[in-house]
Amino acid sequence: MSFSLGIIGLPNVGKSTLFNALSTARANVSNYPFCTIDPNVAVVAVPDERLEKVQAFMKSPKAIPITIEFFDIAGLVKGAHKGEGLGNKFLSHIRNVDALVHVVRCFKDENITHVDGSLDPKRDIEVINLELVMADLSTVEKRLEKAKTASKSQDKKTLKQVEQLEIIKSELEKGVSLRNAPPAVKEALLEIPDLNVLTTKPILYVANVAEDGSEAQYNIVKEIAAKENALAISISSKIEAEIMELPAAERQEFLKDAGVKENGLAKLIHAGYQLLNLITFFTANQKECRAWTVPAATAVPAAAGKIHSDMERGFIAADVIHYADVAAYQTQSACREKGKIHTEGKNYQVQDGDLIYVKFGR
Repeated sequence: MSFSLGIIGLPNVGKSTLFNALSTARANVSNYPFCTIDPNVAVVAVPDERLEKVQAFMKSPKAIPITIEFFDIAGLVKGAHKGEGLGNKFLSHIRNVDALVHVVRCFKDENITHVDGSLDPKRDIEVINLELVMADLSTVEKRLEKAKTASKSQDKKTLKQVEQLEIIKSELEKGVSLRNAPPAVKEALLEIPDLNVLTTKPILYVANVAEDGSEAQYNIVKEIAAKENALAISISSKIEAEIMELPAAERQEFLKDAGVKENGLAKLIHAGYQLLNLITFFTANQKECRAWTVPAATAVPAAAGKIHSDMERGFIAADVIHYADVAAYQTQSACREKGKIHTEGKNYQVQDGDLIYVKFGR
């Protein structure tokens, strides 16, 4: 799995409709809260035409793309941390995702009830964010209780953990997320890496807009995202659902007629990469070619470790062909003749689209 995203939001905001449009999985979509009882999970391949070029370049019989794992849980409601609704019961399913996708309703539809009776993206975002904060507070309080019990032995490490948990708890009690917490809180979080709190995760706001792409409500979402150092994109889940009902050959024409540059999956993928600061590199041999993700500015030994830990431990060097040269020269022999195969050492930072062959010793 390359990376994972947890889809959250109020009931009836279009979460499950969007999930269905993004994947081949089919969630139950009904006009009432809590229709998604169990978390829906889908694994989606990332379309990347560069992978096809690399496959042809290496004459590999099989190509393995990057994948994204989507988790769609029941809608959260105000008071979920107190037991209201069902969504809070399923937050455990998204504690290990890499980022959160918060779907915000920005469309009017008299046939689809709003759980709070009116359209208000700002209020809806505040409701969900507070529920996440309260869920984190519950997690921290449980951990703190255990640490306090263990600290009776006067173990220095445990006493320090109690102190750190108290710092985190104090911040959450203010009703704010930990994403933009003060340095002291961030330092405490680093000391307890297995806490698995939700509000430290990067967040992408997806404004579910009307078919006409009305900007007014989306602008509110963008302003909130900017203040939180988050990202925001707009998608019409209704259009996405209509696209998925069409034969594959007709989808691009439909997008063009609807005035949409790219489909929702492509927008979400691009935003996910930006949010997590990821790039793609490729490996290939006579059996298969494969796409991998790493954070930007990753040194090549660490990238090799994504393939196999032995490659990172025994790293010697890497032969690298930049993707622009793969596309321009189309064969290994041509790249070799033009001096486009570079041997790089451990300090080389992988570039987006690099084709890499790792040399390592066991």
